[in-house]
Amino acid sequence: MTMSRLWIENGIFVTMDDEALVVRGHMVVENDLIVYIGADAPDASLTEGAQIINGKGQLFMPGLINTHGHAAMSLLRGYSDDETLQVWLQQYMWPMEGKYQDEDTRTGTSLAVLEMLKSGTTTFVDMYDRMDIVAQVVEQSGIRAWLTRGAIGLCSEEEQRAKLEEAIAFAKNWNGKGEGRIRTMMSPHAPYTCPPAFIEQFVQAAHDLDLPMHTHMSETLAEVEQNVRDYGSRPVEHLLKLGFFSRPSFVAHGVHLNDEEIAILKAHQVSISHNPASNLKLASGVARVPDLLRAGVTVSLGTDSAASNNNLNLFNEIRLAALIHKGVSGDPTAIPALTALRMGTVYGARTLWQEHEIGRLKSGMKADFIALDIEQAHFYPQTDFISHLVYAASGRDVRHVWVNGRQVVENRQCLFIDEERVRHEAQVRFEALGQR
Repeated sequence: MTMSRLWIENGIFVTMDDEALVVRGHMVVENDLIVYIGADAPDASLTEGAQIINGKGQLFMPGLINTHGHAAMSLLRGYSDDETLQVWLQQYMWPMEGKYQDEDTRTGTSLAVLEMLKSGTTTFVDMYDRMDIVAQVVEQSGIRAWLTRGAIGLCSEEEQRAKLEEAIAFAKNWNGKGEGRIRTMMSPHAPYTCPPAFIEQFVQAAHDLDLPMHTHMSETLAEVEQNVRDYGSRPVEHLLKLGFFSRPSFVAHGVHLNDEEIAILKAHQVSISHNPASNLKLASGVARVPDLLRAGVTVSLGTDSAASNNNLNLFNEIRLAALIHKGVSGDPTAIPALTALRMGTVYGARTLWQEHEIGRLKSGMKADFIALDIEQAHFYPQTDFISHLVYAASGRDVRHVWVNGRQVVENRQCLFIDEERVRHEAQVRFEALGQR
């Protein structure tokens, strides 16, 4: 492999590394790794033959990590708003998704990846079907992803078997592909959409394949109450009995948890993907994030789909995470700015068992990073960059993006996605869906 080097000089680096949180100076990337970051100029041996970028007027930080979503649902953005979760799902989303064809999934996923990359997300989690198509989009676009064939078990045993086999085949075929950017998991959709035996089959498959697990859990109060009626226990205890937490795992939402459940999650090192915008929009509630963090549970951030958010700009989730917990608790220190920023970077990496690979700018880490244009009014005066990133910045400030050492966005343009074509096809495919 031909060695490539990149030397960014004269930059401001928000590293998310506790030893040196903000560094003014230099960063050197060799192939897919950061090999130097510091205030002093790097040794000449590190920069020989390097592409040099003047970082003046830009802030460099780790790429954002979106730990829960359904990319292909971007095609349904704005189709149904202001409904409760069950009405939204059963009367609007599921009927439309039932009409999906392969090209709908490809276009919706491409639209989502385009939006995520341009707003600074370099790693995302996706749970859906037709996952071979999703993986192809990830491979082509240059983004990093954890992909899983989500499976709803409210169907015949024959259909359940087919879904499980599809999930297993996808997980085996794609794990480690895309220069290592693609990882896979096993994902029964949720305790309320999957019979216990179906979940146990996914757990066994995860053991057989040595893969982690992901699911929706305790998103709404109605879901928790239904779990108690159907199975005699709340979702956390239910999943514990089914062996779900015997695998490395994380769950989306975790809005309605009691103290005992939080203790179980901590004991089994289960992380939570907090989706504040989607949970607010669907009136699902506000997760007990300060309590979870105090208990030692890792909490990261997800957008959920663009159909329930309605955007995939993770800077919005970071800001919301910092604000809503102050509001509902009456405590302005509930989620400080730095904690919210960690939820979108370091804690996202920890949720995905990649804390030593991504989420920080540090020598030896993967070169997943973004550059924001800070020569704008809302970044002045330059008092506190952590504060500005959380309370003032937006995904629209992102100018450049690198994943695995390769630039994938340059001057706000995706290099490996035809933006004009994706936008056009998204409109055409959505209109065709309504006519099927």
